[in-house]
Amino acid sequence: MKEKFTAVRKLTDNRFLNLYEMDALDQKGQPFSYYFASRNPEDQLPLKTGEVPKNGIVIYALLKEDPSRLVMIRQYRYPLNDYLYELPAGLIDPGETPGEAAAREMKEETGLSFIPAEGVDPGFTKPYFLGAGLTDETSTSVFGYADGGISTAFAESTETIEVLTVDKKEAVRILREEKVSLRAAFLLIMFLQQWEEDPFAFLKNVTG
Repeated sequence: MKEKFTAVRKLTDNRFLNLYEMDALDQKGQPFSYYFASRNPEDQLPLKTGEVPKNGIVIYALLKEDPSRLVMIRQYRYPLNDYLYELPAGLIDPGETPGEAAAREMKEETGLSFIPAEGVDPGFTKPYFLGAGLTDETSTSVFGYADGGISTAFAESTETIEVLTVDKKEAVRILREEKVSLRAAFLLIMFLQQWEEDPFAFLKNVTG
């Protein structure tokens, strides 16, 4: 594919997220400036490598003792100056698998242990881009069960989190009335379709 840019410059030097300026070309070959944010190291930007990175995870966890309930969090988000309904999530540390990151983040944000679901179609567990008009960041969905007792004692001081377990009735109310992250909204919609007999049936034996 012919490249539609001539240069990329890193404008910031932060630990977790940086701003880049691209000398882009429109359909007529005319130059214009395009800006995007990235969590990836400068030499590992997807536009340079052609690879799909694994930046973060979002966790779809049903309570092991009661699979009719989904673990959610209500978290303060600084850019909104408000609380947002979300699913537990976080970044994948170097050397971690998405499953290992999910177990760590679940413990940190909720105090619960995470048990991965089995037999999930790999098409549902690959990294997907979050908002390619703004960032090259990806997120991988990890599905499983949560067990143990809820606690926020492991949360970082910069995180203000309330841990919730919601049933389908509450999920509908949240979708209708609350501020919700897009990842959580789509996964809540999937939660509303789950079967009691096999809560993860919608992730298995997928045919085209």
